[in-house]
Amino acid sequence: MRTTISVDDRLGEAARARAHREGMSLSAFVARAIEEHLARQPAKTKAPPFRLVTVGGGGPRPGVDLDKISELLVSDDEDAYSTRER
Repeated sequence: MRTTISVDDRLGEAARARAHREGMSLSAFVARAIEEHLARQPAKTKAPPFRLVTVGGGGPRPGVDLDKISELLVSDDEDAYSTRER
């Protein structure tokens, strides 16, 4: 692909000189530099800690362990089933 880019004169001269020292064309040097840059894995950003916001500020009901979600689902299903039976 043929393209035109604009770079600072100082950067262009440094790239041209480095390419010459390494015995390659400026195009080959720039292509290699781009390939190396794209091959690097981006730094993984750490997600901010999750904060559970509850209504009323009192937290979950007594006896509710938010680390045991499957138990909460079973309890919720039992509540829904018993409500329909009435």
